[in-house]
Amino acid sequence: MLKNSSITEEGCAALISAFDSNPSNLIELDLSGNKLENSGIEKIFLLLKNPQCKFMKLKLSDCSITEEGYKALASALRSNPSHLIELDLTGNDPGQSGVKQLSDLLQVKNHKLKLRFLGPTADEACQYVKGIVGKNPLLLRELNLSENKLRVNQITALLQDKHCKLNTLILNNSDITEEDCRVLASALNSNPSNLTELNLSQTKLRNSGMKIFSTLFKNEQCRLKKLKFNSICITEEGCSALVSAFNSNPSNLIELDLSGNKLGDSGVTQISSLMRNVQFSLQILRLSDCSITEEGYNALASALRSNPSHLIELDLTGNDPGQSGVKELSDLLQDPNYQLKTLRFLGRAAEEACKYLTEVLHIKNPLLLRELNLSEHELGDTGVNQISALLQDKHCKLNTLTLKNSSITEEGCAALISAFDSNPSNLIELDLSGNKLGNSGIEKICLLLKNPQCKFMKLNPAAQEACEYLTKVLGTSPLLLTELDLSEDKLGDLDGEKLSALLVDSHSKLEKMKLNNCELTEKSCSVLATVLSSKTILKEMNLNNSRLLDSGVKVICEGLKKSVCELKILK
Repeated sequence: MLKNSSITEEGCAALISAFDSNPSNLIELDLSGNKLENSGIEKIFLLLKNPQCKFMKLKLSDCSITEEGYKALASALRSNPSHLIELDLTGNDPGQSGVKQLSDLLQVKNHKLKLRFLGPTADEACQYVKGIVGKNPLLLRELNLSENKLRVNQITALLQDKHCKLNTLILNNSDITEEDCRVLASALNSNPSNLTELNLSQTKLRNSGMKIFSTLFKNEQCRLKKLKFNSICITEEGCSALVSAFNSNPSNLIELDLSGNKLGDSGVTQISSLMRNVQFSLQILRLSDCSITEEGYNALASALRSNPSHLIELDLTGNDPGQSGVKELSDLLQDPNYQLKTLRFLGRAAEEACKYLTEVLHIKNPLLLRELNLSEHELGDTGVNQISALLQDKHCKLNTLTLKNSSITEEGCAALISAFDSNPSNLIELDLSGNKLGNSGIEKICLLLKNPQCKFMKLNPAAQEACEYLTKVLGTSPLLLTELDLSEDKLGDLDGEKLSALLVDSHSKLEKMKLNNCELTEKSCSVLATVLSSKTILKEMNLNNSRLLDSGVKVICEGLKKSVCELKILK
């Protein structure tokens, strides 16, 4: 037993020389806690190769041994496998292959070797993880403990041991507490040089947890290249802690996913300031569903212009770019000075819709359009369903959409209106003339008109006013009716010209109108003549007991003379 005896390579050489001269009796040697290093281990390695050496137990914990020393020991044991049954290497650093080199010996038939790499606490953690994943964690480079209800402190002793060589740690959907963050960050800070990917997505890390982990990101030995923090409940405050950390240690990170966090424009502005750092070499940035608006898009575009050399992929799906956000960033794709290759604004369904417009209908850059006329394509319900996912995305900023005579029925109308209900604030004009929308289609349109964010009008202003007035009087929208009964002066104060505008509008389905017992003036008759001389589907008009007089009848007759008049019954 020569534990903690301040022995170095020199003393180890003397010992081994002595035992080499008389190797047959010694069965146990404990040199733990001495700085033997690899050169000292090489001396022991020569002794182990001696066929007369009867070592059964060799303890070399905390001896500053690295990968080279582990390989030397493995080589020696392969050449003389018969005696050693216990080897303790706790507290050393095996490098990437040291553990495997020695563990492979356990598969050899004649070896009875018991290897100890870990202290009691770390070994307990190792057995716990092995019970979950079914493999030796010391041989793993990726550990996925997602969906497991584990206590983080059960694995931290393993993570901080240098025999743990994980490159990727995934703890998705774990119920991480602030205390868990503290012990996990501390463990990884103790052994930071191997981990290159950390995935804590869907955990409730929160701002407090991000501040704790920022100590790891500041560690100069930290080699993290990929951080996946999707939906971890952080805001601008947590984002600020992360940005501050990587500003002080910017060189390794190449992929950052902060999607699903309410960072807002202020958080994204901080990320943009980090991207201006010429030492920050981020290549992939994912910020989908981060409550970013036009201001944030402009900040990102400005940052990329000032430091264009690294970022190749940017994901901004689920945000609202305002009027200029898409164009600000899209312009960078056209410039050969920028590395940006993938700019993602749309989710999968909306992306497919965009592709349908560009590849099938040959519409260039749909996201940059403000006016789109698809009438000539006769989309039908199938085509409308294909483009509706794009229409409901906030990156779509259409002001005018024309779908005249496109064979759209109430099914396609429902898809369209559902899309616009999700994204109502930009469209101001929609033309669905010449489609068989049916009553249910019109009902959907009427519901959309009630959305306070809806800015478009289905009718011209005069017809719209008439529609709103008659809806109050009749209790239902006149756009849903095929018969309109305004007898007994229900017209009230409504201007006849506005009623005329409603009747001649292509959305009107009225075939029969009653104006019995009304005080109709010559001007009213003139309005009716205008309706009759316009292209409508009006088939019957009832004017019983209304004082038209000869002058009124003569005016109405002028309308009846027109070839477009389809009136069949006049009472």
